[in-house]
Amino acid sequence: MLRWSVHLEGGPRRVNHAAVAVGHKVYSFGGYCSGEDYETLRQIDVHVFNSVSLRWTKLPPVRTGGRERVREVPYMRYGHTAVLVEDIIYIWGGRNDTEGACNVLYAFDVTHHRWFTPKISGTVPGARDGHSACVLGKAMYIFGGYEQLADCFSNDIHKLDTSSMVWSLVNARQGMPARWRDFHSATIIGTKMFVFGGRADRFGPFHSNNEIYCNKIKVFDTETNCWLSTPNTQLLPEGRRSHSAFAYNGELYIFGGYNARLDRHFNDLWKFNPETFSWKKVEPRGKGPCPRRRQCCCMVGERIVLFGGTRGVCGGGGGGGSVASARAHVEECGGGGVASALADVVVVVWPLPWAHVVVVVVGVVVVWHFCQSLGLRGALCKQD
Repeated sequence: MLRWSVHLEGGPRRVNHAAVAVGHKVYSFGGYCSGEDYETLRQIDVHVFNSVSLRWTKLPPVRTGGRERVREVPYMRYGHTAVLVEDIIYIWGGRNDTEGACNVLYAFDVTHHRWFTPKISGTVPGARDGHSACVLGKAMYIFGGYEQLADCFSNDIHKLDTSSMVWSLVNARQGMPARWRDFHSATIIGTKMFVFGGRADRFGPFHSNNEIYCNKIKVFDTETNCWLSTPNTQLLPEGRRSHSAFAYNGELYIFGGYNARLDRHFNDLWKFNPETFSWKKVEPRGKGPCPRRRQCCCMVGERIVLFGGTRGVCGGGGGGGSVASARAHVEECGGGGVASALADVVVVVWPLPWAHVVVVVVGVVVVWHFCQSLGLRGALCKQD
């Protein structure tokens, strides 16, 4: 049985950011929060969450000497993606209110905390945001998103070979491709890419305010470069965008998201089995996170770390005020209104001999260790 085990507050308030797990740490890049300046160009911020100490740290800005060095550090953005290949995190896409969308590939050396821009060649994808990125071996696959120059949704697949740093447009040999969309998820299981959700338009690739939210899985086989035919499934989650997706033990999990046609945020957790091609709603024990969209979700060992995101709230919201007040708005007022960034961290764990449950109370963090054979023990530590 899955269990929601940790609720922490006081971290960075971020929406539409990108994050990746490296060992026991989660690196979070960029994103936005109401009330912050996104017109002035500045370096992307990097926050690091330590899943052992349960503490956030913010990396200091990179010292840049000269115009060329400045170009190697990405500017603050949202709607981008981050993937890990060996000890390098690749940041691609996203947009800023001043520069618009970006298609420059940035690399972050985790060991030395150093930015650089790899020399690339091939067919570089057009600048966009709201796309997906996933890794198979040393290849990064980009799918979909909203292209700035074409001003439309995309359903192209682009591949970056990080060994040769060559981009290529993947031409599907056969099958019905996934619909043009943005803010979907694409997850690698085995050698197949599973695409779920996202925002699309009823009439084609151009946005006409006739949004649709598909809830059917589309599968792309990276070995044959074909979109596969998929059977119909009886039980399906609601269509949504800006949700989280991850793979565990050969199955696909999705959490949260938003459907504008229903004007509804979600906090449900679903599991998809590729072998039986069936969905099952999962009900973890413990208190889960509130409904949200545009959060980040990373697999850290046997745990899933989920943080940030937004949900419409009544009244001000914005960047000021405490998380508690923002959350109170959410619970009392429901959807609609101003969006407020969330700063809580929630962890879901699979059943293990030992699980950690952290409960935040006023002034202290109570850490409970649960052992299946020994029962409950508690310990107090000072809250920063």
